[in-house]
Amino acid sequence: MNLIDSHAHLTSKGLAERLDEVLDNAAQAGVCHVITVAGDRSDAIAAWEIARRYSAVSATAGIHPHEAAKASAADVDEIARLLSQPQVVAIGEIGLDYYYDFSDRDSQKRVFSAQLEVAQGLDVPLVVHCREAFDDAIELLCRYGFSRRRVVIHCFSGSATEAHRVTENGWQLSFTGMVTFKNATTLLDIARQYPLDRMMLETDAPYLSPVPVRHVRPNEPANLIYTAKFLAALHKTSIELLAERTTRNAREFFTLS
Repeated sequence: MNLIDSHAHLTSKGLAERLDEVLDNAAQAGVCHVITVAGDRSDAIAAWEIARRYSAVSATAGIHPHEAAKASAADVDEIARLLSQPQVVAIGEIGLDYYYDFSDRDSQKRVFSAQLEVAQGLDVPLVVHCREAFDDAIELLCRYGFSRRRVVIHCFSGSATEAHRVTENGWQLSFTGMVTFKNATTLLDIARQYPLDRMMLETDAPYLSPVPVRHVRPNEPANLIYTAKFLAALHKTSIELLAERTTRNAREFFTLS
C-alpha cells in the first residue's frame, strides 16, 4: 500500500530539523511520497532544496496570501524561475484568506493575480488556499482561464454548494485530518459523497493532526494513514483501494513519475 501526502510543510520547525526521521516514519506508515508546499520566496527555495536531497519529496513554489503584503515583483519572478526546476511540481500555496486577513485584501488579490499570470502559460497545477474568500478566489481563477485546468482547493472546509462549484469547474478537493474531527459534520457529508477518483489526501503538516493523534504536535506525513483509514471506512471500501485511487490521482495531478 502506498499513499501520497499531497500537502505538507517540511520546511516548518519541528519537521525541517529531523527530515530523515520524518521521512522514515512516513515510509514505514506507507506514505511513499510527500509534496512539500511553500509559503513565500525563501520557503520555496528551501522546499526545492529538500526535494533535491530526497527522492521521496517534490516541492511547490508560491506565495501564501498571509505573506502577500510583503511580497514584491522580484519575489513573484523567483517563483516563476523555480517552476522550471524538475523537482518543483506545482505553483502554490496561493490564494486568498479573508478569515485571518494577515495581509490586506488588495495585496492578496494582487499577488494571487500575479501568480495566476505566471501560471497561465505553463502546464503546472495550482495548489490553492481559500478561506472565507470563495467567491473572489473562484472569480479570479476563472478570469485567468483556469476553469477545467489542474487546480486543487487544499484543506477544503467550505460548504456543499462551494464543493459543487469546485467540481463544476473541473477542480479537485484534498482532505486533511479535519475530516476526522467530531464537529466536522458538513465536511464529513462532503467527503462521503466525494468520488475516490477525484480525491487527494494531505496532512497539512505540521498542522491538523487527525484523530486519534489530534493532540500530537507537530503533525507529520506518517499520520496520513489515520485520515486514509477514516475515509476508507466512510466510503465502505478497503484502505488498499482508497490508497490506490488517491495515489493515482496525486500522481496524475502533479505529474509524478
